[in-house]
Amino acid sequence: MADRTLRVGLTQWHATRDPAANTATAVRMVHECAAAGAELVLLPENGLMLGTNTEMRDAALSVDSPEIAALRQAAKEAGTVVVLGGFKRRGADGIRNTALVISASGGIVGGYDKIHLFDARVDGHSFEASGVETAGDRPVLLRVAGTTVGLTICYDVRFPELYRALALSGAEVLLVPAAFTRRTGEAHWEVLLRARAIENAAYVVASATVHAQGSDADDAFPTYGHALAVGPWGDVLADLGEKETAWQVVDLDLSQVASSRQNLPVLRGVKYGVYGLSPEIMTADTEERT
Repeated sequence: MADRTLRVGLTQWHATRDPAANTATAVRMVHECAAAGAELVLLPENGLMLGTNTEMRDAALSVDSPEIAALRQAAKEAGTVVVLGGFKRRGADGIRNTALVISASGGIVGGYDKIHLFDARVDGHSFEASGVETAGDRPVLLRVAGTTVGLTICYDVRFPELYRALALSGAEVLLVPAAFTRRTGEAHWEVLLRARAIENAAYVVASATVHAQGSDADDAFPTYGHALAVGPWGDVLADLGEKETAWQVVDLDLSQVASSRQNLPVLRGVKYGVYGLSPEIMTADTEERT
């Protein structure tokens, strides 16, 4: 079998309440990652606007918004697939947190609606995402450059059944774009991402937003950063730390997935179903949906 490698752009920035400024950062990241050879660029959750629940609800975007148009144009100019790793999408059925997939020709392939909404209390701050958005109900796979990729978002990482469903359906790479709180990130971020990689013998790529050093009061809540790429053996391949604007292109050698799954056959002999649903499968080479 010929060697297979997927080059993924891992990104991180300090997201603010200014969608125009955040979009400009996202567009620049797409171009810079593509220039370094990225075949897929992963942008973080809430990277286009990070505020309170009310602010993000009021700023929810439709897929035909200028911000999405700018990302589509960037993907087309750069010739790379872009996954906007979670934005408040306004549609006919309300607001959903959607990881939008944009093809290298600039078409909207489809997306994944976040299944697990962040209804939690952290350091006295209440995050009631279900008061803003409606949960998705189906896992989603993306096929790009000969690789099967599972799409998830942030809080999903605490629910291993979802990742097992994606891996059993062929996912070799698991995307976890996030806006993880700093408090939970310090305690749980790396260990959760490494666990999802180890238990599924898959790559995990997790782009992230990050707080601004010394100016937490300007943020609705501080986010952790530390965008990570993790190998199927659980080794950390990249960590962007707390840099306020950063990216790195990571080469994912897919033979390592096959080797890990052969040496530790954790996906064999699963005797129970997960979610009872087969993931939707999309390809970055399909035409734009209408």
